[in-house]
Amino acid sequence: MCPSRRADGTLVFKLVFWGPSMGGKTTALSWVYEKEGLASGKLQSIADPTGRTLFFDRLVAKVSNVVFQVYTVAGQRRHKFQRKTVLKGTDALVFFWDSDVAQWNENIYSLKELLQFYGSKVLSPDGGKTPPEVPMVVCANKRDLPQITPIEKVREVLGAAKMPHTVVFETVAITGTNVKRAFVYAARECVLRHYQRLRAEAEGSSAGTA
Repeated sequence: MCPSRRADGTLVFKLVFWGPSMGGKTTALSWVYEKEGLASGKLQSIADPTGRTLFFDRLVAKVSNVVFQVYTVAGQRRHKFQRKTVLKGTDALVFFWDSDVAQWNENIYSLKELLQFYGSKVLSPDGGKTPPEVPMVVCANKRDLPQITPIEKVREVLGAAKMPHTVVFETVAITGTNVKRAFVYAARECVLRHYQRLRAEAEGSSAGTA
């Protein structure tokens, strides 16, 4: 993907929190906004009276000298086309896997839908030798619950989806455990991929004129 650029030259990337309904996306974004000091401006949210996201939540965050427009998607199944709209132009993804064992099927549904929409971008083109165009990390969230899916099971699913090298963070969004760590990792990978592409393009151009 290609980031946008502000008038002052600052790069602006798009980062999306993806995952099933009530998996912790909005809670994690709120933590980044309220506790970590990364956000600028207000947290914008389009939600129903119960607090469930109807379209997206959004904030602007800054890591080092790079700006990120960070979105969450509405996780309920009926909001499929809203999710597809929010996903367009995404430079990096943080997938919130709900660790509650009762939400297993919702996690699988959400991952399959993401691959349906964005599979060519989040999967390595050569089985792992080359990183995917769009980096993704997984937050195995709600690790404080009594009945949780083992991390090994999550990794098995990622392996079956041909994403065995995906980094998994064990998170508790309500307390912020590993939330900033996962966010900064995704942000860093996003910027790294951008400059790797620029370098590859420059080398290709040099080779073509040699």
